[in-house]
Amino acid sequence: MTTPPNLPPVIEIRDLHKSYGQLEVLKGVDIAAPAGHVVAMIGSSGSGKSTLLRCCNLLEDSQQGHICVNGEEVRWRGQGPNRRPADHAQLVRIRTNLSMVFQQFNLWAHMTILQNVMEAPLTVLGRPRAEVEEKARHYLDKVGIGDKAGAWPAQLSGGQQQRAAIARALCMEPKALLFDEPTSALDPELEQEVVRAIKSLAEEGRTMLLVTHDMKMAHDVSDHVVFLHKGRIEEEGPPSRLFGDPQTERLRQFLSASKAA
Repeated sequence: MTTPPNLPPVIEIRDLHKSYGQLEVLKGVDIAAPAGHVVAMIGSSGSGKSTLLRCCNLLEDSQQGHICVNGEEVRWRGQGPNRRPADHAQLVRIRTNLSMVFQQFNLWAHMTILQNVMEAPLTVLGRPRAEVEEKARHYLDKVGIGDKAGAWPAQLSGGQQQRAAIARALCMEPKALLFDEPTSALDPELEQEVVRAIKSLAEEGRTMLLVTHDMKMAHDVSDHVVFLHKGRIEEEGPPSRLFGDPQTERLRQFLSASKAA
């Protein structure tokens, strides 16, 4: 993957290792997302995709390796299973630069959709309410549910709730968006609503790391695809080559099984 000259990747991970007890989930992974690029991660369940995303956002502590966000490398204290981020202020700063959209929508049921989208910029960033509300309404319009601002989460379909979660992530105005299987909890019709929203963001040049089971979406929206297998990168490259001319037998098997599903 090429990065524009003199411009570090928004996200850069080198030699990342993550274990749960004796189970080694990530075995030395390198990945980079340059500004304005979409990097899709594909692979079977248990291959380490979601764990990698959570380590990137520091929701999980890795045992070894380097994580750099927006040119700032995470500082650590301790080693191996005792390794933790060393600087709480840095941890908060990095998390505010990376907004994550989960498989489950995680909207607060006691808040309207507008209140859900506004909450983090108000409480975490301390932004003025009028400014936040204007941006929240803008991002709800952008994902196509501006008319649902006053509704409660329970009144929305799954696809609408996920689009509200995307608007909430955008309202933090992060350097990059992290998507963890954003369509897997939806039926096919509602899934397409969310895919269209993600495609629109990709066309705007947003930096994204995308974990997905949807091979068509990975092909259509990404600049670079990473195929993870048993905690290692088995193959990576532009989507046209990875999907059109896979080099490894394991990726050929995976794509064949995905088509049959």
